Amino acid sequence: MSSQRKILVTSALPYANGDIHIGHLLEYVQTDIWVRFQKSRGHQCIYVCADDTHGTPVMLRAQKEGKTPEDFIKESHQAHEQDFADCLIGFDNFHSTHSPESKELTQGIYLKLKENGHISSKTINQLFDPEKEMFLPDRFVKGTCPKCGSEDQYGDNCDACGATYSPTELKNPKSAVSGATPILKESEHFFFDLKGFEGFLREWLGADGHVQSEVQNKMNEWLDDLRQWDISRDAPYFGWEIPGEKGKYFYVWLDAPIGYMASFKNLCDKRDDLNFDDFWGKNSDAEVYHFIGKDIIYFHTLFWPSVLEGAGYRTPSAVWAHGFVTVNGQKMSKSKGTFIKARTYLNHFRPEFLRYYYAAKLSNRIDDFDLNLEDFVQRVNSDLVGKLVNIASRCAGFITKQFDGKLSDSIIEPELIKQFTDASEELAQHYENRDFGRAVKQIMTLADKANAYIANEEPWNLVKNDETKGRAHQVCSLGINMFKILTAYLAPVLPELAGKVQDFLRLDNLNWVSSQDVLTNYEINKFKPMMQRIDMKQVEAMIEDSKEDLEAEVKPEAQLDDPIKDEIQFGDFDKIDLRIAKIAKAEHVEGADKLLKLQLDLGNGVTKQVFAGIKAAYDPADLEGKLTVMVANLAPRKMKFGLSEGMVLAAGPGGKDLWIMNPDEGAQPGMRVK
Repeated sequence: MSSQRKILVTSALPYANGDIHIGHLLEYVQTDIWVRFQKSRGHQCIYVCADDTHGTPVMLRAQKEGKTPEDFIKESHQAHEQDFADCLIGFDNFHSTHSPESKELTQGIYLKLKENGHISSKTINQLFDPEKEMFLPDRFVKGTCPKCGSEDQYGDNCDACGATYSPTELKNPKSAVSGATPILKESEHFFFDLKGFEGFLREWLGADGHVQSEVQNKMNEWLDDLRQWDISRDAPYFGWEIPGEKGKYFYVWLDAPIGYMASFKNLCDKRDDLNFDDFWGKNSDAEVYHFIGKDIIYFHTLFWPSVLEGAGYRTPSAVWAHGFVTVNGQKMSKSKGTFIKARTYLNHFRPEFLRYYYAAKLSNRIDDFDLNLEDFVQRVNSDLVGKLVNIASRCAGFITKQFDGKLSDSIIEPELIKQFTDASEELAQHYENRDFGRAVKQIMTLADKANAYIANEEPWNLVKNDETKGRAHQVCSLGINMFKILTAYLAPVLPELAGKVQDFLRLDNLNWVSSQDVLTNYEINKFKPMMQRIDMKQVEAMIEDSKEDLEAEVKPEAQLDDPIKDEIQFGDFDKIDLRIAKIAKAEHVEGADKLLKLQLDLGNGVTKQVFAGIKAAYDPADLEGKLTVMVANLAPRKMKFGLSEGMVLAAGPGGKDLWIMNPDEGAQPGMRVK
């Protein structure tokens, strides 16, 4: 084994404005497995993280809930901390970007960058919400991407093509706060000279191992379009004020990655064996790794290394990105119940089941990850219960009942056990390379060999005969040893199970080195069930609970005098097809007190007849030629006066005070309303 390494590892900071969900957990599980593996190998490996607390979304959310931002982020921090702990994510420190360490480091880095000539200021035109009277952060402006034309994109980067840009470059911008069309307003802002680091970045990105090859190719495109980076925001803003600049605050993306350093500094202050400069100093010989999602590659591989270089700190050893999580092949959906919060998952399943499933399918590439829920159930039952734990459950009872709980004096098949111990270094290389799927596949192949050997030997028959009883003892003892070795290999993935096996086998630890130890003439404890099978009914219950989570979010607080009708699912709204329609003809209905008969033109020759109860409010002659909004896919209803093929949307208390929905000018018949 190599000499002890000093390693600092981080995951991207979860934003304080939301709950942890299974999409987030992919990254934390991936990081945690790698960290546990390094610790198991005897290295000094420190895992830190923190809540990302600053920015306008947190400020607005706190206002909406009638709380101070500080109280809001404190509650969020407690919830995140509990979710991570219950998912067996073993942070050495989980801190906050709203901390003394964060403020000190952020302001210090800024002043160092300024001193070194990397900061400038200039007056810019910035998007301003005229209704809310506030400058709009990048993420509070949405519009059409100026590069690829994708709609509904944020003001700083495009999810579709990955381009970054200024919010003022967006086409058809809208305020996400009020929906108003923003106006341009002048403001002095402060900029980091990213363009000045082009040479450094080309060298850093070109070095072997700093980023994955797929990232390197993308970075080469972005390096041709570097620009000054706006690092300031105007009040009102929740964050750190820029030293000497009243009413100006650091953009959250400047202080967020500094949160890695702040969390580590906070840990150093609590532990005598850690020194901040040993890991972050310019001449540090430690390793620093960032695990992130592919959506924040730009910030972590261009801005972050440049800021560190410009301020005189060391740069990361590597930045490793992963893809997005889909469920059953589709984007996570609240209406379908596949947007599953960590807490909802934990209410139904053990954390190790998801950890194992993620590990079994994770590679070191940036491919998106699909959580297929049927496959999830099958893998847990087949691999963990049917293969791994099955080895011990088939052998342990005989050891306890027939052989006084003691393993045999020798190993009956030394060549077979050697296959298990010899796998150590190859498996270690897979873990080191973050190629967990290959490691798990190889471990399960060994589990198949163990089960096949036990099935072939049939110790349950051997133990019945005095002449073969001794062989049964050796077969079962070999089975227990194979189970121990496999558990040691899987301990980074299944730490809770490893703890149970450690107790069962009366071991001090199950680290990587222990995989080479073979237990002979050794007393073990009585075996207790370690894992139970799961089924799709549990999955369905989890999905239903996820839907209930959404319903709770939109449920009205007040009770009405007129009772609300039976509940519908939020997803039912997806079925409604709202269309712009031109009222081609409107006329009275003979014998009807409230109805008008409307002929609605949806364009392309499509017309629909609708009977609408708006007679008291409108003269038919005044309606003809107007545009309205209709439910175009309502099942036809046969009425006394004829067939009604839809519904016109109207609002008001009734009688004369009733108004049909009149769309903006420029709308065209047949256009879908979203």
